[in-house]
Amino acid sequence: MVMDDDARAPEIPSEVIDALRRAERVVAFTGAGISQESGVPTFRDAQSGLWARFSPEELATPEAFRRNPKLVWEWYAYRRGLVAQAEPNPGHRALVDLARCVPEFALVTQNVDGLHQRAGSRDVIELHGNITATKCFEEGVIVEDYAEGGAVPPRCPRCGGLLRPGVVWFHEALPAEALERALDRARRADVFLSIGTSTVVYPAAELPFVAREHGAFVVEVNPQRTPLTAKAHCSLRGPSGSILPAIVRGLERALAESRGS
Repeated sequence: MVMDDDARAPEIPSEVIDALRRAERVVAFTGAGISQESGVPTFRDAQSGLWARFSPEELATPEAFRRNPKLVWEWYAYRRGLVAQAEPNPGHRALVDLARCVPEFALVTQNVDGLHQRAGSRDVIELHGNITATKCFEEGVIVEDYAEGGAVPPRCPRCGGLLRPGVVWFHEALPAEALERALDRARRADVFLSIGTSTVVYPAAELPFVAREHGAFVVEVNPQRTPLTAKAHCSLRGPSGSILPAIVRGLERALAESRGS
């Protein structure tokens, strides 16, 4: 089933609400679309001004960092500034509310902006790291405390190596523990929500398909069609900032009715 949104509040199909009401385990999987609604440019749209002459692939690889660590660090400083100006939107907040409505909830994200945590979500599984984190390029460990204001990039206080953003670059594997946790949640999900993700960047893109293969009811929330659309049980076309709050409202009504019956 594919349903298109219009200017009015979206009507959520009863089968989606029923599946969530019966579910013991729900997984939400988010991509760049949900943060784009907060004004965070998607990865490839973040190029403007000084950075317009670079492609992300030129700046987001270990090889690029080795060639010009100062340039890469400064690009990520620019992107951190964009993220700092953004605020969680109704889609982010609706996922916090959804977590309160179901027995077991897992939030898996491809985003690195930390907006889910700022909205109030807890124990977020970050597949691509977090742009506000910093780690040692040599040792690969997160560094919480380091001297700023000197060398660019700063140096690791432990080994003296260069520090880098705590995100996953092209040519790097996803964090093994985070990926395994996400796959485990997908395999055990009763309902799997795929939100604002193109489902083309692997291995993260396999999660909704894994969930479906293991019996989950799969709901897609996205303004455009994706490779998942034909496989999802229900595809809701529109912004997550309007669709997710409508899902939560429908679920809260259904739960209240079931308690009162």
